[in-house]
Amino acid sequence: MTTTQKSFFWVGSLAVFVFLLMILGSVLVPFVAGMAIAYFLDPVCDWLEAHGFSRTISTTIVTIFFTVILAIFFAIGTPLLVSELQTFLQRLPGYVDTIWEKAVPLIAYGRDTLGIETIEDLSRKTLGASGNLMKTVGGIITRFIGGINVVTDIISFLVLTPIVAFYFLRDWDRMVAKIDSWLPRKQQTIIRKQFSDMDTIIGGFVRGQSMVCISLGIFYAVGLALLGLDFGLLVGFFTGLVSFIPYFGMLIGFALGMGIALAQFDTMAMVGFVAIVFAIGQVIEGYILTPRLIGNRVGLHPVWIIFALMAGGALFGFLGILIAVPVTAVIGVLARFAIQQYMASPLYQDMDAHITHPDDISTNEEEQEK
Repeated sequence: MTTTQKSFFWVGSLAVFVFLLMILGSVLVPFVAGMAIAYFLDPVCDWLEAHGFSRTISTTIVTIFFTVILAIFFAIGTPLLVSELQTFLQRLPGYVDTIWEKAVPLIAYGRDTLGIETIEDLSRKTLGASGNLMKTVGGIITRFIGGINVVTDIISFLVLTPIVAFYFLRDWDRMVAKIDSWLPRKQQTIIRKQFSDMDTIIGGFVRGQSMVCISLGIFYAVGLALLGLDFGLLVGFFTGLVSFIPYFGMLIGFALGMGIALAQFDTMAMVGFVAIVFAIGQVIEGYILTPRLIGNRVGLHPVWIIFALMAGGALFGFLGILIAVPVTAVIGVLARFAIQQYMASPLYQDMDAHITHPDDISTNEEEQEK
């Protein structure tokens, strides 16, 4: 098989994969979610197998336990979440009016200090940038909701995902062995190494980031609730959950919390305390949680994660968000492997051989002068 034929094969496979994602996006969601659950619960089943349980019994125990916990979480959390959101939406107009009343003196001061034209230009530019940002985010959210907003899709997701996860989890080792048997014999070792690197990155990031998000959600929720912030629990948990989006997630929670604090509290001291809670949370995340739970071994830069999540959500909706991090990890591993191959190839070695070192240039010039 020539290099050209191999290239056509892999490019064609990628094109078919993207095409299937585009036409079967909503259908694939429960299957991708079930596969993801099976992937992360497989170590638990392996541990039970090592302690004398059969694979089927291990899978049954893990699936039932996971489903029960998930059901309890939704049964308790959904009514509270709906109630909090309804109350928040009812109070939102009052919050906006209060913030506007407090902002009027600042706007007047800025107008007197900077001049009317400056304030108007600043407002116009700010509103324009905000409008573009909200339009972009709104489009992503619309596509995100569009994949799961139908009642039948939600029911199929909730019902099919545990079933799919059970069968994937039960047959996981056999599927891995089967796929391994399909690998080209000559490149088997190399391909296994790349899959091992992908597994390390995906597992390390998602498992570690999940623990970081949960820990931050608890910290923010408790801290804001103790300060007496309206909807402190809701804002805190929300901030923690969206912290998987580097920087951007925290900024959303911070803006929401500070907006409520400005509308609720009469003194700036309490607003400052709310800001301190978010600042402490960032310190804990940056210096304690992330280094200990994730570390530097995953090799996923925050900018790439943000881009992957936004691009995945914009292109494929909820399914795109589910596969964004794994796809980014795969691309990163393959890119590093390609660079290593290039560095070891004659193409790079020949280039390196023709590069003249500055010391050699100096030596040649001195010899010519002599």
